[in-house]
Amino acid sequence: MPDFGRQLLPEWMLDPSVTYLNHGTVGAPPRRVLQAQRDLADRIERQPAQFMLRELADVHDDGSWTGPPPHLRAAAAHVAEFVGASADDLVFVDNITTGANAVLRSFPFVEGDEILVTNLGYGGVTNAAQYVARTVGATARSIDLPWPGAPEQAFVDAIAAGIQPQTRLMIIDHITAETALVLPLAEIIAACHAHDVLVLVDGAHVPGNIPVDIAALDADWYTGNLHKWAWAPRSSGILWAAPRHHGSLHPTVISWGLDHGIAAEFDLLGTRDPTASLTAPFAIDMMREFGLADVFGYNHDLAWWAGEHLAQRWGSAFDTPRSMIGAMVNVTLPASLATANPGDVQAALRQASIEVPVFAHPHGLTLRVSAQIYVDRADIDRLGDAVIALAP
Repeated sequence: MPDFGRQLLPEWMLDPSVTYLNHGTVGAPPRRVLQAQRDLADRIERQPAQFMLRELADVHDDGSWTGPPPHLRAAAAHVAEFVGASADDLVFVDNITTGANAVLRSFPFVEGDEILVTNLGYGGVTNAAQYVARTVGATARSIDLPWPGAPEQAFVDAIAAGIQPQTRLMIIDHITAETALVLPLAEIIAACHAHDVLVLVDGAHVPGNIPVDIAALDADWYTGNLHKWAWAPRSSGILWAAPRHHGSLHPTVISWGLDHGIAAEFDLLGTRDPTASLTAPFAIDMMREFGLADVFGYNHDLAWWAGEHLAQRWGSAFDTPRSMIGAMVNVTLPASLATANPGDVQAALRQASIEVPVFAHPHGLTLRVSAQIYVDRADIDRLGDAVIALAP
């Protein structure tokens, strides 16, 4: 395989005239993955009823299935091994928002219960928590977590201090969306369980970003995207549930698999395009061709270097512990841009052919750099120059 860096960009469909530092937002599947998905779509269309009705999923789960495993179960087994889980505990969902909604709408909340979220959580999932809470007279309450630079234990302590007697469920990111922090998840889960609070993990940015062993974390539910960092086509995600929660978990769309187990319930929600999820094993195998450890290592090292390098060039602070960095990094923009409109800054960077998200935070504007094996230090320097050109 060629060395990592911009010379690998032809493996992707990305416009080579754009410095693409936003892989984390919606992902970017490689060309070969997209071709595999198209080939699968063609295969389905040669005999659609055979594939969709008799090969794709077992909606009964009563032992009557004969022959090879259903296609979705075979794909789930491949993905489960990648994320450290049992295939029996893992189902495909469209994305983490869908997975979180399934958990929230299945949970037996009653009036007076509390769902705990954080200020660093993903807005779509927070909205789902607020909606579910108000339908039953429960409460969705947000607690503040530290900003980048705080030690890992400070995040655990903030969550433990925020739990109240009525707290039933904690929703916590494994990697925060905007601030790009890898949270000390095992310790957070242990702290919640010590107070009899169940934990739903939003791992949107995790599969393919950092190594993960979901089962070892001892969460109650874990949902993640495959189309962000695991190179799968959009949209494809997973939902993992501890065996003790299988009986109470249902998808938001009820169909033929009702009451036949989570695999039967989630694998066939009516006629829909299964090719993104079925292509995920091919995408994972392609990552393995490049070497999983090498991909993880390169992206982490580049993200860490980008944080230190850009902060030094822009005169901003960067003191995030390295243990809290995966393949993304959040960097504060120069002080002269602190009061600028984030949308205007992001638009100006797009005019300079740089795609990167910009956020407003209490301490000023920040941006989030995504490292991927088609990115190199020259791309980071291009971003550094463009921001300096914008700073008064």
